[in-house]
Amino acid sequence: MALRKIRLSTDEVLRKKSKEVVEINQKIIELLDDMADTMYEANGVGLAAPQVGVLRRVVVIDIGEGLIELINPVIIETAGEQLGEEGCLSVPGKVGEVKRPNYCKVEALNRDGDKIVVEGEEFMARALCHEIDHLNGELYIDKVEGTIEDV
Repeated sequence: MALRKIRLSTDEVLRKKSKEVVEINQKIIELLDDMADTMYEANGVGLAAPQVGVLRRVVVIDIGEGLIELINPVIIETAGEQLGEEGCLSVPGKVGEVKRPNYCKVEALNRDGDKIVVEGEEFMARALCHEIDHLNGELYIDKVEGTIEDV
C-alpha cells in the first residue's frame, strides 16, 4: 500500500469522465488500498480514483462508520433535499454550500466483484453524491450556492 498524490482542482484529469472497471484485478485492489490510505492520511471522508490521477469508476468513503469501497457505483434512487457545507481534498482550504439529496441509494461492486447496495442519509448521502460526481468530471465548486469560502 502506498500514498498517492492528490490532484488539485486545476488538474485536467478531474474534469474527465472515468471509465467503468471491466475486471477487478490486482491493480484495482491496490488502487482501493492506496486510495483508502491516501484518504485517511489526508483526513478526508471520501476519495475518487480521478483525484489520484486514475480515470476508473472507483470510490472509497469513510464518514466515521467504517470504510466503504465502491466499484462502478451508480445512483439508483434519491429523495429529499439538503443544503450543507462541502469541502474536497482536491480543493484544499475551501468550502461552499451545496444542495444535495438528503437520501441516496447506490448500487456498486465490492472488491470481490459482488453486487452491493449502499444507502445513506444526510452526510452519507452527501458523500456518495460528491464522490460519484468526481467520476463524471464534476467538482463541488461547480455546484456551490453563493461563494466559496476559505476554511
